[in-house]
Amino acid sequence: MSNNPKQPKQDDAVFGGAAPAPVAGVVLGGLEGAKHRLSSAAVETRIAALADCLNYGEAGLNLVARALQDKSKRVRKQAYLLLRQRKEPQAIQALQEYKAWNLFERFDLPVENEFFYYTKTFANRKVEEFDPETSIVDPAGIAYALRCDYYEKEEMTDKLAGLLQDPQANKLEALVISWWISFMPSTNSFSVIIDMLVAATEKLTSLKALFLGDLGLGGTDLSLIRQSDVSPVLEAYPKLEMLQVRGGNGLAFSSTWHDNLEILAIETGGLSRQTIAQICVMDLPALKHFELWLGNYYYGIDSSVEDLIPIISGNLFTNLNYLGLRNSEYTDEIAVALVEAPVMQQIAVLDLSMGTLGDEGALALLESPAINQLDILNVSENFLSEDIIKQLQQLDCQAIADRQKQPYYEEDYGFKRYCSVADLAKYY
Repeated sequence: MSNNPKQPKQDDAVFGGAAPAPVAGVVLGGLEGAKHRLSSAAVETRIAALADCLNYGEAGLNLVARALQDKSKRVRKQAYLLLRQRKEPQAIQALQEYKAWNLFERFDLPVENEFFYYTKTFANRKVEEFDPETSIVDPAGIAYALRCDYYEKEEMTDKLAGLLQDPQANKLEALVISWWISFMPSTNSFSVIIDMLVAATEKLTSLKALFLGDLGLGGTDLSLIRQSDVSPVLEAYPKLEMLQVRGGNGLAFSSTWHDNLEILAIETGGLSRQTIAQICVMDLPALKHFELWLGNYYYGIDSSVEDLIPIISGNLFTNLNYLGLRNSEYTDEIAVALVEAPVMQQIAVLDLSMGTLGDEGALALLESPAINQLDILNVSENFLSEDIIKQLQQLDCQAIADRQKQPYYEEDYGFKRYCSVADLAKYY
């Protein structure tokens, strides 16, 4: 090996020759070299250059801040982790302006005093019920909701038809459709609404966010909601960015791809392993937020942590920022599986709320170095002791651990934990 001090090092930027670089080539070091490596097509080279940038004062710090906009999630995350260690005003400002995830409405539970209420916010928009008398006045800034009271004479299909006739329907970006009980049981399934939505693509040309199954008026039993195959909606609306579905009864995904979907949230009291498997073969390259409410065994769920392996492997949704495995009866097992899961190197937010997490599962998380790389760890509405909560609050990330629950007593089984949205499991 040459001892020539002019010989380029592995990571130096070189001008004046093709690779391998000649001894006479010009080595571009210092800040300019780091800047040049940040423009490399190789992700590993850009990541390595970030740490070097911090050796060059304010100018280098600005380069790291600029890397928060890099096209590679790995580069963005490394820049974020480096800036979190800095106290300079520009580093603090860059972190404040950088939002890896901004859907905090998902932390607002739709249940209060054991009853659901209609959602008030969807897709970062205020929700207002559609009134044909006043029409659509803010199609981009308001999420319009179609709602039916129990056994209301006007059918949901009629309400959707009325909205589609609104002159602003083609500008509507966010739509919420509640669950209903019809005088005609054959029209209770969402398949009827999905058929109407598929036929309405030429009218809802701006639709970006859709919520199927908003449940209010004191309902607690998600199994009442009769979902269906929602894939036709994904096929019909290739520009859709957010899909939220409430209710797992009959829920299916037959499509295998969608290029623009960024948010997929599925809220159930019992999600089957078959539906999980269908989701795990979907190609969703833009997905950033993935959320499952797994449910409880009283409603016949047959899934286990093994069914989640494709999700936590990190290979399924490579742009993921938020992973929510919520409302589960096996949250402890999920926590243990996540300790060394590759997906922990990708996400900024881990949400295990509303489940059955106990101290043993939380201790496993506390022992994982990857936990401190998160922005947010949400373990609210579980079964954690005060001592464990204090330890979680010492983490180098925001730990949300409020509203802890207490086990309930069953004569044949003793004290039991329960997931928050447990349909009839806890109450009957």
